[in-house]
Amino acid sequence: MDMEKLGLFRLIKGKMDWLSRRQEVVAQNIANADTPGFRPSDLTPYDFKSALRTSVRLPPARTDGSHLSGVSSDASGGTVQRERKTYETALDGNAVVLEEQLMKVAQSSADYQLATQIYRKNVAMLKLAIGRGGA
Repeated sequence: MDMEKLGLFRLIKGKMDWLSRRQEVVAQNIANADTPGFRPSDLTPYDFKSALRTSVRLPPARTDGSHLSGVSSDASGGTVQRERKTYETALDGNAVVLEEQLMKVAQSSADYQLATQIYRKNVAMLKLAIGRGGA
């Protein structure tokens, strides 16, 4: 069975792909911490609502006028953008703050670990449901 056909696994994989790409961008920022005039970059935030909207094939139907309508938001493609709020800029024009970049690395790592745990738990639930054990 192809797990990517299930919406939940597709969402988890999308988040993990985004986190991997973000680690690459932050690593590039850290590698260029001494490059004159370098400005750090980051990805646009991962938008769970838009990812969920694209993975769900059947949108919920509004069957009663008193039901709440859905809220729309812009889709996040994970494109690289320049960071605008820089707190420190070196005399050579470099705006990389290593503490900020390391905080992003730690947050991305924790988010990736959480996503892998969710993935594993859901695989174990599926195995349990089809009778192959959950371990």
